[in-house]
Amino acid sequence: MKKIQQRAASLMAVAVTATALSACSSTIDRLTTINEPPPLSAIENPTTQPGYKPVRLPMPEPIAYVYQPNSLWRNGARAFFEDQRAARVGDILTVNVTIDDKAEVGNATQRTRTANEDMGIDQLAGFGTELAKLLPNMPNLGGLIDVDSTTTTVGSGQVDREEEINTNIAAVVTQVLPNGNLVIEGRQEIRVNFEVREVIVAGIVRPEDITNDNTIDSQKIAEARISYGGRGQITDVQQPRYGQQFLDILLPF
Repeated sequence: MKKIQQRAASLMAVAVTATALSACSSTIDRLTTINEPPPLSAIENPTTQPGYKPVRLPMPEPIAYVYQPNSLWRNGARAFFEDQRAARVGDILTVNVTIDDKAEVGNATQRTRTANEDMGIDQLAGFGTELAKLLPNMPNLGGLIDVDSTTTTVGSGQVDREEEINTNIAAVVTQVLPNGNLVIEGRQEIRVNFEVREVIVAGIVRPEDITNDNTIDSQKIAEARISYGGRGQITDVQQPRYGQQFLDILLPF
């Protein structure tokens, strides 16, 4: 019995150690970002991500542009004059940030399992009586093993979230990709008294999605990174103190 207890204690120690090691990196990351907003993910090449599979769709035939001698009009041009929309590094365009999200999710799980194992030896090939004479204190072989187990699991969760942001921000083209798509990034800071409101927009857009007035909706930005937050006295009061954040990360209970 003592060996079984020691083995169970060893297994428990191994499980606790494995759990602590798995959470170590996460704890260190959280400690390094105390009093800072969660960092945004860097824009990465989606084709290098695990599980990526290229999409193959039928494509239209390419349009052959025809240039007429002594003509000011080019076949396929959108306007007579030069296109004033953002197209090169350093150009500016306006991003209409419109976010109106609402999510309601409710989950409930209930599971019950009951097991009963009963095994015994009544006669032992006819030697049960003789064996009882030799071992008068022997337990009843008819109920040699009797195991009962019951497992019950109940879980529930609910998410009710609603967000709405409407604002405009000017962004700068920072890179033109080989396929013609534009990488944009914009930052806006507004200070009111002792509070700074900061809006950050970054992502990849298609030149075709930029409207004639040089604007684009945030829903048409691929790999969009949009941050709307602030810093100052109000934000500082709303945040827990450093010690409380430290204890929330380290305490397991």
